[in-house]
Formats: sequence, C-alpha cells, structure tokens
Amino acid sequence: MTIAPFLHEDISTFLALAAAENWISERWELEFLLSRFPQGCFAARDEHGKTAGFATSLKHGRSGWIGNLIVAGECRGQGLGELLFVQTLQALRSEKVETVWLTASDMGKSLYEKHGFRSIDTITRWVGTGLGSAPFHGGGIWDGSDLAPAIDIDSQAWGDQRGQLLATTLERGRMLSSAAGFAGIQPCGDAMQIGPFSSLDGGTAGELFEAALRMIPGDTKVFMDSPDSNRAAGSIFSRNGMRGGGSNQLMCAGEVPDYRPELLYGLATMGSCG
Repeated sequence: MTIAPFLHEDISTFLALAAAENWISERWELEFLLSRFPQGCFAARDEHGKTAGFATSLKHGRSGWIGNLIVAGECRGQGLGELLFVQTLQALRSEKVETVWLTASDMGKSLYEKHGFRSIDTITRWVGTGLGSAPFHGGGIWDGSDLAPAIDIDSQAWGDQRGQLLATTLERGRMLSSAAGFAGIQPCGDAMQIGPFSSLDGGTAGELFEAALRMIPGDTKVFMDSPDSNRAAGSIFSRNGMRGGGSNQLMCAGEVPDYRPELLYGLATMGSCG
C-alpha cells in the first residue's frame, strides 16, 4: 500500500465506504476539503491502484481539523489507518498549526492518544424532526457583509477564526442571526442539520433553535452535533423534542485551545471539518 493524494475522482469511492459505515457524509464536504487544503487529504492505494482508505484535514487560522479517517473492512488490521492519520497530522504541522482537533469513536481513541491527543469534551448527536408546516427553502438568504458577527461569535467558541468554513456551510442553506448568536440550517442528505450554531447566551440560543425548527417541515428529520459540556444546549434540545443518540470524543493535540463550549450549540459539519 502507498499513501497518495486524495483526488476528486476518489470522492465516489469514499462516499461508498462511508455509506457502508452509515456515516452522514456528502460530496460537497469532500469538494470543499479538496479545494481548501488538498495537501492534507490522502488515500491509501494498493499496487493495482485500488483505493483502500482515506483521511482528510483542514486548516483554519491557527488550528486544524482531521476527519474522514476510514479504511475498507477487508484492509483493516494492517496499520493503514495510522499511516493515513500520521500523513494528515504531518500536513497540518508543516503549516505551523498550533492546535489539531478531531472527533474519535471509542475504537479510535487509543490511536489518537498514542500521538498526543487528549479528550476535551464529548460530542453527542441529537436527532429530532422539524416543527414547520411548509417546505424548506434554502439558499443564500444571508448577506456576506452580515457574516462578520457570526464569525466573531464562532471564533470566541473555538478560539480561532473559521470564516471560510462558516461561509461555505451557511451559503448551503439559511442563517438565522441576532446580535448575540446565529444558527445555520443546511441540507444533510434527506434530512436537515442545524449548525453551525453558536450563541453568547442560552436565551438567544433557545429562540434561534425554536425558530430554526419552525423553518423545517414536521416530517423532516433533523440532526445536530453538540458538546455535552454545554448543559444549556441539552436542555434546549430536549424540551423541543430532540433526543441524544451516539457520541464521540472531541480531542485535541498541541497548544491548549481557548475553547468555550458554553457558546457552542452545533458543529458546522457532521464531523469532517468541525
């Protein structure tokens, strides 16, 4: 096996592997990653050119995110996952990234700990349905000049500027915002995702979340990933009919980030970018 660049023509193969693992992953995410940080996205190929695994990474400002580490079932147990992971980590460190983030399953946690990662939070996937009566109409209702407050609040939550990720995810759907918070609503396969979603206070977060649910039809499934350390978030979601599902560890390596989970209500993506 050799580790090679992740190419655009590999996206369909990746999506097939992801679907086999019941991942929520879409083509736009891979296209975004390959356009923003291609030097940090890798594939494992055998001597015949068959692809057996993938890993991606994304550089923000001072931080980076590793995601989409996957190896075909018949090729596991050969160390391919670690080889792919190390390549992404080296790519980020070569860009002088100070902090590297990822989410880890219980199965993968020990691999990341081996390379200096530590758990900083737990990310729970919340599942529910919309509360609206009309079809969802997405697509760029935000004005680019109005994105600065959202970027500022998001940077307070993560300790870094992630403007390009926010612009890309918010442009896919709709953004609800106020002076103290914002919530994106974007397509997620046949469902909808609420996120990115950050707020300076729980009252604003509750208003934004309830407004977002009313914009999503009642027969449409809603997903979101949120940190357990934000206790207000769990309370808001529960009283609006959401239920907690599976969870992963939020891990980081490098400099201790200025992470403020009390401001973070929903990740921007389902694990691939943060």
